[in-house]
Amino acid sequence: MTVDYSKYQHIATERRGRVLTIALSNPPMNAINQRMHDELKTIFYDVQDDADTDVVVLTGAGKVFCAGGNIQDGMQKRINEVDSYHKKNTGVKRRISAMLELEKPLIGRINGDCIGGGASLVLFCDVIFAVDTARIGDRHVRMGFAAGDGASMIWPQLIGYPRAMEYLLTGDLLSAKKAEEIGLINHAVPAEELDKQVYDFADRLAAGATKAIRWTKTCINIPRRQAAQAYMDAGLAYQAHTNSSEDHQEAVNAFREKRKPKFTGR
Repeated sequence: MTVDYSKYQHIATERRGRVLTIALSNPPMNAINQRMHDELKTIFYDVQDDADTDVVVLTGAGKVFCAGGNIQDGMQKRINEVDSYHKKNTGVKRRISAMLELEKPLIGRINGDCIGGGASLVLFCDVIFAVDTARIGDRHVRMGFAAGDGASMIWPQLIGYPRAMEYLLTGDLLSAKKAEEIGLINHAVPAEELDKQVYDFADRLAAGATKAIRWTKTCINIPRRQAAQAYMDAGLAYQAHTNSSEDHQEAVNAFREKRKPKFTGR
């Protein structure tokens, strides 16, 4: 069926033949607020049903892919209102399921810094290209927050447990070039080459044997879907524990006050 994407407020779309680009659009940093969470949990189902699309490119509008969650307002609201936290979790679960169930190739185009929830989002893509100046990382622990919303599942699958432990337990960022070197992404390229490489690859897939490509992807994703089914409830439950922790509130306070947090382990 033909899909009307005009209902999306924080996701912009652009069609190029059989290739659809969807871009996170919440300037200036494309932070994931509740509205974007709500939109991300449906956009990939719409793409699956879109008869005009064979290949999807996921990117960010502007110069940043995504800076992660909305710390100053969104995180504080979820501390104060537990129901809003559970609503966010429902959206995360649906979004990950939708991405892993999407039969059409999903190409990540990292056009700038990709942090926290932004990294968790793009790392569920099938093939990932990044501008070589981008930084990638998951800083949940630096916010006193367990990385239970998909990061601790997908990072070990991509780069192995020791490296995933190093980056997820410290919250350190890595360059796109380093991410390419260790297998977190496929390609780190100069800015002037990003679009050519992304869309040459997208066009190659769009011109291929569509059914064979889709169902090869579906077969590859079987263990990932099984892992997500086993992982997500527990991961989000552990994150829920830290949502009400003193360290998480301290990290939000410190961000608001532009200082380093003083964690106590509580």
